Amino acid sequence: MKIRKFLFPHRIVLINLLLFSCLISIAQRPSIHRIEPPFWWVGMQDANLEILLYGENLSNCKVYSPTASLKVINTATTENSNYLFVRLKMGADLTPGIYSLILKNDRNEEISIQYRFNAREVGSAVRKGFGWADNIYLLMPDRFANGDLSNDDVDSMIEKVDRQNPNGRHGGDLAGIEQHLDYLKNLGMTAIWLNPVFENNQPQYSYHGYAITDLYKVDPRLGSNEEFVHLVKQAHQKGLKIIMDMVFNHFGDQHWMMRDLPSYSFIHQWPEYTRSNFRSTTIPDPYHSQYDYQRMVNGWFDRHMPDLNQNDTLLANYLIQNSIWWIEYAGIDGIRMDTYQYADKEFMARWVNRIRQEYPDFSIVGELWVEQKALHAYWMESDLPDGNYKSPLQFLTDFPLYIAIRESMLDKEKGWDKGIERIYYCLSQDFLYSEPRNNMIFLDNHDLSRFYSVADENLQKFTLGLVMLYTLRGIPQLTYGTEQLMKGMESDGHGLIRRDMMGGWPNDPVNAFEAKGRNKLQQKAWETISTLANWRKSSPVIQSGETRHFLPENDVYSYFRYNQNDTVWVILNYGDEEALIKTDRFAEMLAQHYRGLEIITNEEITWGETLTLPPYKALIIKLLP
Repeated sequence: MKIRKFLFPHRIVLINLLLFSCLISIAQRPSIHRIEPPFWWVGMQDANLEILLYGENLSNCKVYSPTASLKVINTATTENSNYLFVRLKMGADLTPGIYSLILKNDRNEEISIQYRFNAREVGSAVRKGFGWADNIYLLMPDRFANGDLSNDDVDSMIEKVDRQNPNGRHGGDLAGIEQHLDYLKNLGMTAIWLNPVFENNQPQYSYHGYAITDLYKVDPRLGSNEEFVHLVKQAHQKGLKIIMDMVFNHFGDQHWMMRDLPSYSFIHQWPEYTRSNFRSTTIPDPYHSQYDYQRMVNGWFDRHMPDLNQNDTLLANYLIQNSIWWIEYAGIDGIRMDTYQYADKEFMARWVNRIRQEYPDFSIVGELWVEQKALHAYWMESDLPDGNYKSPLQFLTDFPLYIAIRESMLDKEKGWDKGIERIYYCLSQDFLYSEPRNNMIFLDNHDLSRFYSVADENLQKFTLGLVMLYTLRGIPQLTYGTEQLMKGMESDGHGLIRRDMMGGWPNDPVNAFEAKGRNKLQQKAWETISTLANWRKSSPVIQSGETRHFLPENDVYSYFRYNQNDTVWVILNYGDEEALIKTDRFAEMLAQHYRGLEIITNEEITWGETLTLPPYKALIIKLLP
């Protein structure tokens, strides 16, 4: 029997097709079309490896290894005879090279495959990830810069370039990113988070990268695997880290496996199309119903994004090995895992721990789109297990703080829980985290309204947000185009909030990558970001210092970042009137200090019993003796 998959508008049905009896009796010669991972490395911490073989007539094959130091532990088959999973164990004496594996069917017909084991680069196991000292820049490769016009349209890819369509492909690529590494370094960035670069051979909306069709291949409209490796190396030479965006919750419905599904259990099947309820509160909720919980974790993210079943052991191993392959192959410095809480939480914990086994200092940040602080903190690594579950995730995307900052800008009324008070209340609950500084903080991202629009396109309000981004606890993440004052509300559509960088395409009328291409407001924004980010790079007191904050009064919020060597005083006036600040209430932090260096203006500032602050004004003062 052979299993085939048929895709209907509302469901995927797997039908066993009985072949004609005369064909059943004929054993056909096996053939192999795809091997994943395509190669591996000797000297890994885990000596086990699972190889996926895809071709024809594989399920009745036995696999043999002529090499004593490379043993075949067993093979696993599924309902689909076109797949065979081979489990290998590498001996400690296995050396780099190409080794044969022999497949033999029940008629003693043999085929041989050649599998390569590489030597690991020196120090690959102790690579450092990102951390508190980093300034992260998020960019969408298709919308950042087009450095190679020849790959805009690729014959094998369904969707072609159409820059006039906000939801279409625009032609940005890896070459464009590489050409602007110096720009990012000068801006003050230390790490680049790229939205997914994997193949997305979907008929539409393929530009964002989150409907992956091949986990081992860079989308050819962005470049090649080799070009991605080159980008990582070039970034490293300039002191920039690369964070790779991955997705384990779902595939694209045009993924090569979906055309011939390995097993019914690889994806979550429903009688009809069933979307997730997107209520991640059900996961830590001690009172959740199984109905709600299953809808959350097993429902599909969208019609063209089949939900993966990470409880399938073969699929789980496949996904884990894929991450390790990219870390080892490309030398990336971190992973941002999309839709972290939508996948099976036990599997995700296993994945994180497996990565740490190979790379103890590697960094993983999970996308946790959770607004409530306690439900968010549930996912951070701590010593407080939930029954048999204990999250090993070190870094989280800080959506609670994002919500507080966004709403503080949008509030038109004042009150105990409005405006700047929101940020105070949010930070006052940091006791829920095992390490609050492990949050990735942001003003917006590729899914959210542009912060400049949230701030009413008011540069002073916009600067208040920037000051918080680069002085609050956590790892700051800036979205591409923020320095160009990109506009757009999420309600306008994702394609519009993901506009192209001005100057990223040949013949663009304006090139805002250069100072001469920016208007006065854009230049001011660029200078402010560059000043703050570059200052933060050399300021341990901001990167890892402690925080002390004071209750907001009259729309003014003050907090201090401090360590044994330095103290920085941050003052934010969220009001539309000038504020007169009495300094005696900050005596426990100011002590005998009456002067400091204001970071944005690089001017010395002094104060007495009072300090005056104009409307929508922020000061960052490094205390001087």
